[in-house]
Amino acid sequence: MVAQTIFLSHPQQVITKEYELFEFRRTEVPPLLLILDRCDDAITPLLNQWTYQAMVHELLGINNNRIDLSRVPGISKDLREVVLSAENDEFYANNMYLNFAEIGSNIKNLMEDFQKKKPKEQQKLESIADMKAFVENYPQFKKMSGTVSKHVTVVGELSRLVSERNLLEVSEVEQELACQNDHSSALQNIKRLLQNPKVTEFDAARLVMLYALHYERHSSNSLPGLMMDLRNKGVSEKYRKLVSAVVEYGGKRVRGSDLFSPKDAVAITKQFLKGLKGVENVYTQHQPFLHETLDHLIKGRLKENLYPYLGPSTLRDRPQDIIVFVIGGATYEEALTVYNLNRTTPGVRIVLGGTTVHNTKSFLEEVLASGLHSRSKESSQVTSRSASRR
Repeated sequence: MVAQTIFLSHPQQVITKEYELFEFRRTEVPPLLLILDRCDDAITPLLNQWTYQAMVHELLGINNNRIDLSRVPGISKDLREVVLSAENDEFYANNMYLNFAEIGSNIKNLMEDFQKKKPKEQQKLESIADMKAFVENYPQFKKMSGTVSKHVTVVGELSRLVSERNLLEVSEVEQELACQNDHSSALQNIKRLLQNPKVTEFDAARLVMLYALHYERHSSNSLPGLMMDLRNKGVSEKYRKLVSAVVEYGGKRVRGSDLFSPKDAVAITKQFLKGLKGVENVYTQHQPFLHETLDHLIKGRLKENLYPYLGPSTLRDRPQDIIVFVIGGATYEEALTVYNLNRTTPGVRIVLGGTTVHNTKSFLEEVLASGLHSRSKESSQVTSRSASRR
C-alpha cells in the first residue's frame, strides 16, 4: 500500500501547482479521485469472461474499438476487421454488458423479425451455424443489416473458440478458484483439466496461476506437483515461469487486500445466496475487488490506513463524483461493475480509467514487464553499491 500513497501524492502536487486548470464546475461535495494498483487484484484479469464486450476482448482482442478477424476460418474479405463502438452501433450498445447466451438469442430475434417481413425466405435458426448460413445466403439481408452480419460473425467465432478450447469447463474451475475455498475440489479439478488435450497451454497455465494466488499459503499447497503437471503436458517454459511471476506481482506479500475470504456474516450470506441462483450463474460468480472497494467508499467504510486520503479536509461526505484510475490497467469486467453501480446507486457517478484495458494476454505481458523492471532496478542498485565500496 506504500505505492498507493506515492501515487496519490503526485496528483495532489499537480492539482495544487496547476490550480487554475481545476477551477471548473463547483459542487457541494468535491469530486474524488481514487487511485488503485493492479497488483491488489491480480485475479480479475486472469479470468475468462462471459459478457459480450469483455468476452470479445478476452478471446479476440479489442484495439481502438477494432477487432481483427483475419484468422477466422473462411472469413469474407469485408469482415476481416470489424469495428465495435457503442456510439455507432446500436446493437453493441444495447448488448455489450449482456451475457453470451443472451447475445445469441438477441441476434436470432433480429433475424426472425426480418424473416417475418420476407415469408419466402423463412427458415429455422437453431444454431450459430444456421445464422451464419442465413447471412451468407441472402445478400439483401447482408446489405440491409451489416451490423447484424458483423455480430453473427463475431459471436460465431466466440462460439467456435469456446468449444475448441473447452472454455465452459475451464471457466467453471476458474470461478471455483476465484470464489470458493475448497482446496481439495479445486486441486482435483485442475489436475483433471490438465489431462484434457483440448485445454491449451495458455489456459492450463492460467488455472495454475489462479491456484498459486489463492492457495499461496495453504497448508496443503500442491503447486510443485501442478508445475510438474504443466511440464508433462508440454506447457512452454515461458508460461511456467509466469506462474511465479504472477505471485510475485500480486501475491499475499504485495497486495493489501484479502481477495478470497468473506469479511463478515453479510458477505458470507451474499456468497451463499449467489450459489443458490442456479447453474446459469456458475460462470459469472466472481465480482472484481473494485466492487467491494467502491461499495465501502460510497458507504463511508473505506479504511484510511489502506487507502490514504489527501485533501483539504477529512473525507466526511458521501462522494457524488468518483474517478477511479487503476495503475497497471483496468478490465472490462471492472467496467461492468462500474456500469452496474452507476445504474443502482442514485446520486453517485463513477468513471473508470486506467493505464490500459487488459485481457489475460496483455496482463501477463504487464506482469512480465514489471518483473523485468524490478530485476533491472535491483541489478542497478547492486552495481551501484559495488561501485561505492571500491
